Amino acid sequence: MGVNTFSAAVHIAPVAFKTLVKHGRKKAHKFKDGEATEEATDDIFFDEGFHIVKAFIELGTHNSVESLQAFTNTHVPAPPWAAVAPVQIPFPSCNKAADVLVDWFGPDDLKYVVGGERWWQVRGLDGIDSEWVTEHKYLSNEEVSPSEKLSETEKYIPRMEHLESVMLYVHGGAYFWGSINTHRYQIIRYARKIKGRAFAVNYRKAPQYPWPCALQDVLAAYFYLTDPPPGALHKPVPPSKIVFAGDSAGGGLCLTALTVLRDMGIPQPAGAVLISPWVDMTHSFPSVMQNTPTDIIPPYGFIHKPSPTWPIHSLPDENGRARVIPTQTNPPPRPGHADTLQPSRSRMASQADELAEQSAEEGRDVQSKDLKDEHVGSQEAMLRQSQETPPEPDSPVRANGGSRESQLANGAHVNGVSEPSADGNTHSASKEQTPRGNEETDPEATSQDRRKKQGQDESGQEYDPEFWEPKPPKVLMDDPHAMPLELRSQIQLYATNEQLTHPLVSPVLQGSLGNLCPLYVICGDGEVLRDEIIYMAHKAAHPEEYPARGGVLQEGRRQKENAERFKTPTKVHLQVYDDMCHVLTVFTFIRCAKYAYSSIAQFVRHVTMQSSEHLERNPFPEFHIPPEELDEPEDDMEDPAERPRVGHALNNGEKALREKGPVGEVPSGQEDFRRNEQRAKEEVKEGAAEQLPAGTESESERHNGSGKDIPQVITLRERVDIFGKVRPMEPKEDIPALQVKPQSVGIIKEPPVKRWLTGQEMWDKRYKHKAQKVIKQRRKYEEKAARLLQHAHEQGVIHDSMSRPTVDHRSQSHFSLASGASGTIVPDRRWGPLDLQHETPAPSAIAGRRDTAEAVALLKKNVYHTAPATHKMVPKLKASDVVRGAFEKQDHPRGPPPQSEQQVYQPSSPMHGLRIWQSLVTYFMRKSTEKAATKAAHGKEHAASALSGAGKTLQFKSSQSHG
Repeated sequence: MGVNTFSAAVHIAPVAFKTLVKHGRKKAHKFKDGEATEEATDDIFFDEGFHIVKAFIELGTHNSVESLQAFTNTHVPAPPWAAVAPVQIPFPSCNKAADVLVDWFGPDDLKYVVGGERWWQVRGLDGIDSEWVTEHKYLSNEEVSPSEKLSETEKYIPRMEHLESVMLYVHGGAYFWGSINTHRYQIIRYARKIKGRAFAVNYRKAPQYPWPCALQDVLAAYFYLTDPPPGALHKPVPPSKIVFAGDSAGGGLCLTALTVLRDMGIPQPAGAVLISPWVDMTHSFPSVMQNTPTDIIPPYGFIHKPSPTWPIHSLPDENGRARVIPTQTNPPPRPGHADTLQPSRSRMASQADELAEQSAEEGRDVQSKDLKDEHVGSQEAMLRQSQETPPEPDSPVRANGGSRESQLANGAHVNGVSEPSADGNTHSASKEQTPRGNEETDPEATSQDRRKKQGQDESGQEYDPEFWEPKPPKVLMDDPHAMPLELRSQIQLYATNEQLTHPLVSPVLQGSLGNLCPLYVICGDGEVLRDEIIYMAHKAAHPEEYPARGGVLQEGRRQKENAERFKTPTKVHLQVYDDMCHVLTVFTFIRCAKYAYSSIAQFVRHVTMQSSEHLERNPFPEFHIPPEELDEPEDDMEDPAERPRVGHALNNGEKALREKGPVGEVPSGQEDFRRNEQRAKEEVKEGAAEQLPAGTESESERHNGSGKDIPQVITLRERVDIFGKVRPMEPKEDIPALQVKPQSVGIIKEPPVKRWLTGQEMWDKRYKHKAQKVIKQRRKYEEKAARLLQHAHEQGVIHDSMSRPTVDHRSQSHFSLASGASGTIVPDRRWGPLDLQHETPAPSAIAGRRDTAEAVALLKKNVYHTAPATHKMVPKLKASDVVRGAFEKQDHPRGPPPQSEQQVYQPSSPMHGLRIWQSLVTYFMRKSTEKAATKAAHGKEHAASALSGAGKTLQFKSSQSHG
């Protein structure tokens, strides 16, 4: 059936009823026992919302990736009070982002780590779907020139120009689901509260578009804002007026994009809001295992019902081996590590010899993962052996690879940074290491046959990247006497196992997170990502106290440079919310979430409205914010017109209460922010916030009202209770996440792997027949792709696959070759799926596949409809292909077939699941607000009654005394 509104209702309804019953029993027990401790789930609305979201995400794991993606990418109309203008980021902005990433990686990393320069630039749409968002009441009254033929929604864009603050929002969804539709109401709320505009980007999703596709799209969105291409309806937005914001995977993408901008010397935005950012894809922190019961993340991670798209191997290997097996080889790689993607020549020569020898013995071609050693020791023996073996003086040492001898050295790294050994000790190595690319050719590799095996040319200088295959990652076991496990299947949808430790995949592994724009970081104390978020925030604020693992520095030239270049602390405001789960802002109706929205809005307005000189001294609005900049009290309802007011008549004896504030005023995020603003200032006086020495205030700042400031606060660390009240965070030595050694960050460990394996084996057993059907489906799609290409070749398709297109290739003369064809050659498009010779795309990337519906749709679009400039003609569709397209759901008879990143448009109906969820959120918000209003009013009535009674008592006593 897939994920749809009906299946979601069937799955969630029993959960909602069960939660209601349990909630009632729990409250009764607490009342009976006289338990006064309050927790988040005491609120029935949060209790229901938490279990509904958790049940929906679990439902997604029992369905295919494609089904979940389609459901969460279904277009949902915006509410009437919002001004939403869809736009498409064009190829010039995409290409600028690609150029920046190409320069960042460099030729070697592009070849070995990424797999090429082209495949990740291939896309199904002619740009990136995005939206400008604000509220109608913020639009200017200026009329758009009649000469400009714009749609009604396009007219919103020039009418937003006066709104200075811009939030670039990157939605979450584990890098493979979710969209601007799932987050639209949250984004609208942010736009209202910052009294500005938001720009949301619908980046490409894994597994069809894995790393670094999404990163390219986020950078493209930033460049689209700051340097709009011709035809854009908005003026350039200065970086000082932009704030990055993202939740979960979106938060991780924001942080990664910031590091790229910093490294390349490109102006960063004014700040970034990171909401539960996913920054460690290796799951190397303790909370990943500890907080599963209190979070919405599925217990076994993101595993899914088999489909042509995912998992890559729908069944375990054909010879019966499991997805995880006991290791078959000694290091490399060492336990806890993935193998290198950038081999030395000696390592490649050694593997070539091993493959040739074992292939001859077994009489078949042997791959690197099939290599076996005669004597495979325990984890302790492997680590002990690696301690005893010195590194080669003339070969590079890699954290996740390098030569065999250097791997066995277990931690020979530069700058005295070393890896942990089995006994917990560290072992420094020589600093004299030869940079990659300067190694001498193996003297034994002299024959032409040996060169061919190694992938060398006749001069022995070049290697074919398709020849090299990293060995499967080894898992660090809890029992040192156990044999390490070996990963045979890709765990994360976003990146391969070997890429998980790359700093642009897991930014917590960056050589340095210093020198970034100010960060406002929030997370829930009950979420599985809590520890990595806390660690990341402290690493940014204290680059030298939390260094990168030594192997990361040695593996990446740029990371070593970053550790030396970027030592200036990033200014960070970290807040950890009691009892909250992953992305607490989803639950907009609870009080602490209301405070979070207000606090985020104040941060955005502060960093975009103050001068750079002022922000250098004070990036936190808690220490300087004029009262008139506070947001409006109506912000607590999705529809501003629906905010309830509760009023009660007061007698003359309640004058003191009336002076305290409006009657029946409902506690809001704005009020909580005012209270917490005062508490933050107290934290500075108490020494709970880190502050630079005083005396750096400039003359201009003093005359600009900075006397209200508390200057030079560089780090603010707080906890927030369920009522939105802040308190200082405990000392660093009392936080378990900060006791994790740098050498352990990014290490693949046994518990999370075992948990994932348990779930995956359950799914393999439950959906075995579906997996077998998937294998047949893939063969069908491969046949369709082959037939499509054969028909195109029969019509004389000319394709330049080796070089960049010249101006002639883009000329109008080529369209005469395709007379009658419906498609065109797009000059701005760089690459298509036929341009990937000598590249090794990620296994799940549809650019390099032919066995999924999306891959065939992408191929058909690039051949027959919007061909890249490398194509010299667009052929006509054969009649047989037109007929087949008419009868296939995922195709189109004449037009381009739907693409995987394309929004799904269905007939407008209030019954779609996303709209139902928003209706529930609005209902919960209204009810919780009414509940708070009633409670506040009753409290004030009780207080007024008490005051009145006290007054009468005083009068009585006074009369008695006079008598």
